[in-house]
Amino acid sequence: MAQHTALPRTAALSPSRASDFMQCPLLYRFRTIDRLPEPPSPAAARGTLVHAVLERLFDVPAPQRTVEHARTLIGPQWDALVEAEPELAALVAEGPDAMRQWVADAAVLVERWFELEDPTRLEPAERELYVEVEVDGLTLRGYVDRLDVAPGGELRVVDYKTGRSPSQLFEAKALFQMKFYALVLWRTRGVVPRMLQLVYLGNSELVRYEPEEHDLLATERKVRALWAAIERAASDGDWRPSPSRLCDWCSFRDLCPAHGGIAPPLPERAQELALDPARSGSVEDDD
Repeated sequence: MAQHTALPRTAALSPSRASDFMQCPLLYRFRTIDRLPEPPSPAAARGTLVHAVLERLFDVPAPQRTVEHARTLIGPQWDALVEAEPELAALVAEGPDAMRQWVADAAVLVERWFELEDPTRLEPAERELYVEVEVDGLTLRGYVDRLDVAPGGELRVVDYKTGRSPSQLFEAKALFQMKFYALVLWRTRGVVPRMLQLVYLGNSELVRYEPEEHDLLATERKVRALWAAIERAASDGDWRPSPSRLCDWCSFRDLCPAHGGIAPPLPERAQELALDPARSGSVEDDD
């Protein structure tokens, strides 16, 4: 019987996994190699719900994109999310009062969006757009919440955030994700996006950035350097922690040696798993 040699898979990186490694190599290891379970959080589930509502709002004609209509979408979209991921139901306490409060909390975030943007004046070219490009043997991929294209062809990349706008200390992390998307769009469409826009619903703030070609070239160099560093860590088995203020929100703090924990032994094939494009390029939690 003839044997078939498996074709080499192109390396891949998503902004989520790139951000994990920049924040802490051990976090990258836990999420990419070990794939340790992380309990769903109410904040993350609420964010997913709000994203779904804002995406579906554009299904109706512009005059119907009202606050009232957006509110009617919250319940059905939550039901759809729970049907896809039943474990999310446990995030809402039992009883009609708890459900009403859950919907009300999501509605507050949705309503804040109407204070920042007018959906009756927007016609997104794309929503939840999957983007991908190969750069020197490395595939970059991710999901863009919204892409607006002006009549003249200018691109605006929009990302919804249901938390508060970060301090200057953490702003670079959010902008890196947006520049990552801008780099992929530039390489696939030949156009540098005119505007990168982060919509923070937690405190009703817009953060805008106008990238230039040199920004995206610098981002491309950074992504290549990141992948090279990930390859070195995989080869050496060196996934050391990088303590910071973000440790307070880490799901794996109890396992972290920097906080008195003991990390589990590296699994077999750890090097292969660290570089597996299905793992390093995972876009499931890009938001």
